[in-house]
Amino acid sequence: MKFKQLTALLLLFTFFISCKENSEPQITIQQYLLIDLDKLNNEIENFQNLVTHNASQKEILEQFKKSRLAYKKTEWAIEYFIPETARFMNGPALDEMELEENRSFEPHGFQVIEELIFPEYSTESKEELIREIKIFKANIKQLKTNFEAITLSDDYVLDAVEQNVYRIITLGITGFDSPILQSSISEAGQSVVSISNSLEIINSKSKTLGSIKDLASKAKKYCEENNDFNSFNRAYFITEFLNPISKNVRKFQLEEKIKDIKKTSPLKQTASTLFDQDAFDVNGFILSREYNFSKEKVILGEKLFYDKTLSKNNNRSCATCHNPEKAFTDGLKTNVSLTGSNLARNTPTLTYASLQNGQFWDMRQLDLEKQSVDVIQNKDEMHGSMDAIHAKILLNNEYGALFKKAFPKTAKPEPWQIQNAIASYVRSLNAFDSRFDLYMRGNKNVLTAQEINGMNLFMGKAKCATCHFTPLFNGTVPPSYSKTEHEVIGTPQDAAGKKLSPDLGRYLYNQMPQLKGAFKTPTVRNAAVTAPYMHNGVFNTLEEVVSFYNKGGGKGLGLDLENQTLPFDALNLTPNEEKDLVAFMKTLTDKKYQ
Repeated sequence: MKFKQLTALLLLFTFFISCKENSEPQITIQQYLLIDLDKLNNEIENFQNLVTHNASQKEILEQFKKSRLAYKKTEWAIEYFIPETARFMNGPALDEMELEENRSFEPHGFQVIEELIFPEYSTESKEELIREIKIFKANIKQLKTNFEAITLSDDYVLDAVEQNVYRIITLGITGFDSPILQSSISEAGQSVVSISNSLEIINSKSKTLGSIKDLASKAKKYCEENNDFNSFNRAYFITEFLNPISKNVRKFQLEEKIKDIKKTSPLKQTASTLFDQDAFDVNGFILSREYNFSKEKVILGEKLFYDKTLSKNNNRSCATCHNPEKAFTDGLKTNVSLTGSNLARNTPTLTYASLQNGQFWDMRQLDLEKQSVDVIQNKDEMHGSMDAIHAKILLNNEYGALFKKAFPKTAKPEPWQIQNAIASYVRSLNAFDSRFDLYMRGNKNVLTAQEINGMNLFMGKAKCATCHFTPLFNGTVPPSYSKTEHEVIGTPQDAAGKKLSPDLGRYLYNQMPQLKGAFKTPTVRNAAVTAPYMHNGVFNTLEEVVSFYNKGGGKGLGLDLENQTLPFDALNLTPNEEKDLVAFMKTLTDKKYQ
């Protein structure tokens, strides 16, 4: 056969194969997920088989890790589309509480199983372990039913993928969902790869996808080569891999002309990374649109914030206890009431207070509007009257003009607008311009080696970031930011640490035994200038706070506390590590307070 004829036949054969491949329907994201759920189910069945036949702990642990890795391939979709089921597959091993109905549900899933098999597994736990496995399998079956029924459009898939990048940063590499076994690093590598795999189904020919796949591959390799939980360099991993992936996912979205999801969320969909200065939207925490943030409301709210006529005796304003020079705290253990006695609790910072779903230490108010009224009308704090304040404002021409600019659609000031204006001023107090923020945006010269090590400790060995979530560093749970957590840490009554604080915290408003001594997880941002610390101001320095956590909280000190949610085992931080941790927390100070 002549060369030209052979070439023609090869070209014809190649064309035939190409046509055949193009004629085959491309796998859908739905089919892709169902396949991975089958793989997860197979791994769980293998796990069940090993437990049933009394395999060694080593074999059981290895299969458990394989099962978790299989879950990580699907986590991006499960957590986003079916979070109710996800909570009972990979949520904390703590009771799930519905406070409105005053009831709780026992936890299930990987974290419960982890506690049964590690650090030691006994066949005495076999029956309970098999029960948990069967519940897990039932949840997989439910997931398959749900994913077979729903439509997974590109815009929602893209949003789910973006959230998964943030989930890896805030939860995946911190040990949040593997607190004992600490298998988080290898799992994070798998989670990163699932990002590029999911986007490939949308458009496998995208140039930006190539960059994402390359970064994901390098990120996975980095996790495989540096899989020790305590020594893993999270600062490097985020800045070199996850932030660039996040930027490229956004670029991919714009190139593919995939629209943003219409939703109210604290995390803006326009953010290119979790660490953008304007990544968070305070309107994500408001009750309804009329409460939306505006500069005009801030100007009005600032005037009200410093106005002493809001109190009964015209001698106390909001700024009396929330001093702007101290990041809107007062520097006192607890402030003094109008009658001269000490108030029960420490004055928290108002900076970043708008980025949470719970106000006051006991979280008795959901939003800032109700928070301001609570303080103004409290007989020990301001003892004011909203009706009296409203009447004064109606007679004040200066206020009248400011209200007209802030609320142009109403003829005259209304009481709810007073609350909204003060709340709007508080919502303006989020700077996101600390040295930490600059570092995460690419300025590598602003942090020292000690501070970077402190960051890695905060997000790793010290377990701080499992409650104080990056980058808000409060208890508002990422990446949906729809819930703010409380914790029972066993705060002592005084520095001696011999007695537990008698303050029952959230239990006073929701009398469930799990909530005795439960308090909101506040932000660590600006902590360097907001001493003293804890709900009762018991610690004067960050060094004392770190020492308390290093010992395992109240229970670690030997205090009688059955419901402590903070792990009570010692963290075993060295003296130098404690110093590094404090050094890092000082990098969270906003520029104006440095």
